[in-house]
Amino acid sequence: MTVLHLADDGEAADLAAFLARLLHYDRGAAVRLQATGTTLAVFGRPPSFEVLAVRAVRLAKPYEDGLELQLDVTVSAGELLESVDESAATAAVPAAVTGPPWAGVLPPRAGWRPEPGLGAPHALRATVAAAVAEFRSRTEELPAERRTRAELDRIGREIWSRTVGDTGLPVRAVHAAQSLGFLRPAPQASTEEPVALLSSGAWLRLRTPYGSIAVRRAGLGALNVSVR
Repeated sequence: MTVLHLADDGEAADLAAFLARLLHYDRGAAVRLQATGTTLAVFGRPPSFEVLAVRAVRLAKPYEDGLELQLDVTVSAGELLESVDESAATAAVPAAVTGPPWAGVLPPRAGWRPEPGLGAPHALRATVAAAVAEFRSRTEELPAERRTRAELDRIGREIWSRTVGDTGLPVRAVHAAQSLGFLRPAPQASTEEPVALLSSGAWLRLRTPYGSIAVRRAGLGALNVSVR
């Protein structure tokens, strides 16, 4: 079994927290792992948000397993979480599983360019809070006979599909970033962690110091899909 040596116990703890959050939304979650050099990219797709979450994990040394210099495998998120040893800063790669469809279509590795208009992290968190409050208010106002799953889903789609300003980034992507621990409040009130909006072909990417959320832009079909 391949054992990954992570940079430190903090990296191990962050990886474990990310996997636990994915499993909160999907107990049978799978993740795709890609390791090259000293970076392990962990891809997951929480079904509630319809986005792709990417967590980059630092490795203590360049990945190498025999003659293989790259790792690219889809595994059970739960089994990977069980293998994480935070004190030793290691994680064992579980046996490969048949990946879900999303695991075969990943954002491109290069060609990303900055997009304007995203706003500061505190403004993004305020946008999510306002959307949550609106959803709660509108659903609570529904009469009992209309409070069906279909109606709740319709209201949710309407709210979470709105975009952040003119960026084209759906609010659900920002919600996902916050829910998965990527959009954290600054340790000090005067210090804002940098965030950025990037684009490449049909993809938009919300990048924070803790991870990224990638989403396909509506109406662009299958342009610039990267199948690995």
